[in-house]
Parts: sequence; structure tokens; C-alpha cells
Amino acid sequence: MFVLVEMVDTVRIPPWNFDRQLNEAMAEELNKKLANKVVYNVGLCICLYDITKLEDSYIFPGDGASHTKVHFRYVVFHPFLDEILTGKIKYCSQEGVHVTMGFFDDILIPPESLQQPAKFDEAEQVWVWEYETDEGGHDLYMDQGEEIRFRVADQVFVDTSPTGPAVAASDAPAQAGQATAPPAEASEGKKEAPYTLIVRIIQTN
Repeated sequence: MFVLVEMVDTVRIPPWNFDRQLNEAMAEELNKKLANKVVYNVGLCICLYDITKLEDSYIFPGDGASHTKVHFRYVVFHPFLDEILTGKIKYCSQEGVHVTMGFFDDILIPPESLQQPAKFDEAEQVWVWEYETDEGGHDLYMDQGEEIRFRVADQVFVDTSPTGPAVAASDAPAQAGQATAPPAEASEGKKEAPYTLIVRIIQTN
């Protein structure tokens, strides 16, 4: 579930921190920059594990801060495929069952990966497992807050780096009766998560 990842970055230390131990100042800056952030194709960064190497520090003209290339290891949440984890149901939607582990919320069990046969109850907004026994069928509701075990099936990374403003199709004013492009806010869809786990259900408790 958690792995150690070797990373390299250039860290800027402002002048007012020059009186501190260099490793201590470096650790604070690295955690400010990375903790609780998703690194593309790496995972969710949790905390700094250690600093393995510090290269020479430089002060550039016009900037009183020091800039140091740092080699370090970081604790990252990046479960391997088929790993079994435990979480709690956050909510249900037509997309499937959304699960949280407390520190990580972007976990989805799609409908085809639920225990079958399953149906979505529109009125209650929950998924229901239609459990068959010798005595007949029983509806088991996947309620919010219920603990659940799941197996990692896939991991999806989305590059959510900011992009520049959209270029207008034409600088000419729109003519009467001509459709205009919708505002950027209206054309944007649901904000995508930078890192999502796609999982299969194991069992509910």
C-alpha cells in the first residue's frame, strides 16, 4: 500500500531560514511542496522518509535564497494491483460505489465489479446486492459508512496541470443570429481526480 520512492528536486530556502539546520529546513520545504499531493504516475505523497544526498547550494543574482539539489526518499500511497484493502462507503451513484480510506477518497467500485446480481435504488441512492439463499432473495443495501473490503483492479492517473487560456476562434464580433461559444466555466465538465483507484468488491461487513 505504501512504498518508498526515490526523488530528486531543487529546493529553495529563503534567507530567513538560513539560521536553521539545513536538513531540517529542507524537510519542511519538501513536505510543504509534496505532502498530500499526487505526483503523476507515482501516487499520493504522504511524508518525507529521509534525505539521502545534498548537492552544492547556489544563490542566484536578484534572489537571496539558496537553491539546493536534493536527493530524498518519500513515502507514497501506491497500492499494487490485486492488493486487498479496507475502506468505508462514502456514497453511491450510478457510476458505482465510492469508497474512502480516510486519507484517500478517490476509490470507485464500478457496477460490473459489485457482487452480482446488483441494482441501483434511485429512491435511496444506494446499490443493492440481491442475495439469493435457499429461503429466497434478500436485498443487502450498501449503506454510507459501511466497512468494505476491495481488491485493486486498476489505477488511473490524470494530468491536471493548469493549462493556458483557450484561444478564441475568431476576434470578429458575432453576427446577429450566430451562435457564440459558451463560457469556459460552462464548457468544463466535472473536475477530474488526479489519481483514482478502480477496485473490485471482496465482501461487506
